[in-house]
Amino acid sequence: MKNQNPSLGKPSFIEVAVKYRVEDLRGASIPGSRMTKILEQLESGQLLSNFTLEYLHQKGFLALYRYAQKEISFTDYLKAAEPEKTKRFSAAEIKAIIEETEQNAKREALQATAKREQERAAAKKRAFDNDPKNIARAKQFELREKYDLSDFIEKANFPIVMDILRRVDNGIRLSEEDIVWLTTKGGEYYTIELREEYHRTEAEFYAGEFQKSKDPWSAVNASSHYRKCGRAKSADSMLITVDVTKLKNPKLKSAICTTHGGVKRDLRKFEDALGLGEQAHLLTPKDFRPCTLLGAVNIEIGHYDLGQAWYKKAVERGASEKTVDDDLRSIFMRAEKSKQEDLRDHLLKIDPVRYSWVRKKLGKNQSRNNH
Repeated sequence: MKNQNPSLGKPSFIEVAVKYRVEDLRGASIPGSRMTKILEQLESGQLLSNFTLEYLHQKGFLALYRYAQKEISFTDYLKAAEPEKTKRFSAAEIKAIIEETEQNAKREALQATAKREQERAAAKKRAFDNDPKNIARAKQFELREKYDLSDFIEKANFPIVMDILRRVDNGIRLSEEDIVWLTTKGGEYYTIELREEYHRTEAEFYAGEFQKSKDPWSAVNASSHYRKCGRAKSADSMLITVDVTKLKNPKLKSAICTTHGGVKRDLRKFEDALGLGEQAHLLTPKDFRPCTLLGAVNIEIGHYDLGQAWYKKAVERGASEKTVDDDLRSIFMRAEKSKQEDLRDHLLKIDPVRYSWVRKKLGKNQSRNNH
């Protein structure tokens, strides 16, 4: 039974597997596997146990089973082992085909299931998106996002707010009652975005009126709203078409010069702003508005004493101290840090109580800049 030639050295596991025509078996060349141990026993001439013989018989290794019991020679074994190996190859191929077929079937089933789920989800989404209630909710959400009102809105105020948003978004002018509500009870909903859109609509309305009627007062109103929605260039383009020299009413001429001066101030054209403000003051020396403009421009360019003098004249002519202080706050907040410090020192020297807010404002700005 022993077939090993000592002079050739011990063959490898795969060589032994090839010798016995079982190299197609996965475990035949793996150290420690059951088939490897059986082959080692056969190579060394050991008898196999009844348990091992039964294993060979059950697994269909009939040639090996007969050879182990010395029923056939090794030559006859090889003749019998080859057909068994061929049969195993055929069985393996059939098994592989079956497994591949099963895997393809499972994959197709999974794909079909996934497709049905996608179609159901798409149908559900279409139904959801096409539902009038959901369409309305989506539009409400978009409007609230657009006007920075995505936070909680009181239930009682919700219909009012949404009605205002829809009208503003469609370019429909708000009524005086709407503005009163937004500036009083509904103040928390009067966001920067909503305010700017309101002023844009008003500006376009009055600009349209001016184009139709050429009434300069419409230009004054349009300019005021253009400035409040950050469109000073549009106001400037419109106002330069007004020939002030042809106007006879001093109040109207002053209003045109004052609003145009404000536009030039917004555009950082301070010399033009000063010239228009002074012209307006000469036309209506008792009107506080040109004085307020001249006060603001002089403060912005660093002429603090002259600016304060003009603000004083504005108050003497009817402007409220609150209007002046609001102007100063606005200038202070927009100024660069170095100019803020200069303006703070100036205001605190004038009235440290009235202008105590500059200490807090400067502190906040410094903290923000440090971050």
